[in-house]
Amino acid sequence: MKTCKRIGALLLALILTCSLSVTAFASLEDTGFSDVDADDWFAESAVYVRDNGVMNGTSDTTFNPNGTTSRGQIAAILYRAAGSPAVSGAADFPDVTAGAYYADAAGWAAANGIVTGYSDGTFGPGDPITRQQLTAILWRYAGSPAAESGTDYADESAIASYAVTAVDWTRDTGVITGRDGNVFDPTGRATRAQAAVILHRYLELLGSGAEETPETPEDSGETRVLVAYYSATGNTEEVADAIAEATGGDVFEITPADPYTSGDLDWTDENSRVVYEYENPEARDVELAQSTPADWADYDVVFIGYPIWWGIAAWPVDGFVEANDFTGKTVIPFCTSSSSGLGESGDLLAELAASGDWQEGQRFRSGASQADVTAWVESLNLA
Repeated sequence: MKTCKRIGALLLALILTCSLSVTAFASLEDTGFSDVDADDWFAESAVYVRDNGVMNGTSDTTFNPNGTTSRGQIAAILYRAAGSPAVSGAADFPDVTAGAYYADAAGWAAANGIVTGYSDGTFGPGDPITRQQLTAILWRYAGSPAAESGTDYADESAIASYAVTAVDWTRDTGVITGRDGNVFDPTGRATRAQAAVILHRYLELLGSGAEETPETPEDSGETRVLVAYYSATGNTEEVADAIAEATGGDVFEITPADPYTSGDLDWTDENSRVVYEYENPEARDVELAQSTPADWADYDVVFIGYPIWWGIAAWPVDGFVEANDFTGKTVIPFCTSSSSGLGESGDLLAELAASGDWQEGQRFRSGASQADVTAWVESLNLA
């Protein structure tokens, strides 16, 4: 059985070696999907799985990124990725209909021990696939490799025994990582966008070959800039966009998982959220929708923007700073305020980060012009 899986993995690697050169550097100016913008976090992966014939759209022009992914779809995806090998006999599952798009895939996956059925003998082709099921399937398809146990997730005890080693392996390889709060969420469902990203990482991992030494890309000599910001009322966002325009940098919005409403931000209301958090510092640990931007390691300069709250940086920024390693990066804070200056906000964030080369920041009033922002950026003499 393991021999079959190794052959499958080698076949997949051969297929991908031929296809990666065509699609890996494709432009994302137009994804070809009306519901996938080029700057969506999953856009590159959606294009990749489509162009490599691994995962189709839900129509000629839509991808349906928030739709669920079923067990039958995952079986069919991996079956196509393996080259759709011939299958002898029908799948031995009472709920797999002959002629269904997943029928051959279910038979192939079961015969190779990649996707097993439930204890009652059914396959469950229409069931939404869970994160631990998807992890186990990809791990088996890779040949059930050994894995270091590593640091446990906070919900490690909730992971089914059949998926424990698989979870360790996907975490080690970066194929499937945990969610905020160091949880794996084993029974959570994978959306089509999530499945595309996971499959993209997984197929490139197998396609690269474990024994090969990856080619080191040439250094373009260009300084990559990221402008990360939290904006409560839009003022900081405007400055962040102006900095990105002046530097040619990318923009990352620091977004609380539980966004602040206008009422939450009313500092004149003693019962508002910000007043409560100000008076109760332990409540300022704001969970973020996403803590680390894509390609974080590639950025050389990071601007961090925020409004001033009670003389310090708005505390949603703290979570972003704590979550990331700024080693080797030049970090430049900026703030927006109608009256308060930058104060010690930049120094406090630098202490919180404990890494990176933090520079003196800049305070902007609301309505700062592009010319003012550009003049400040040019004064920094960035390489």
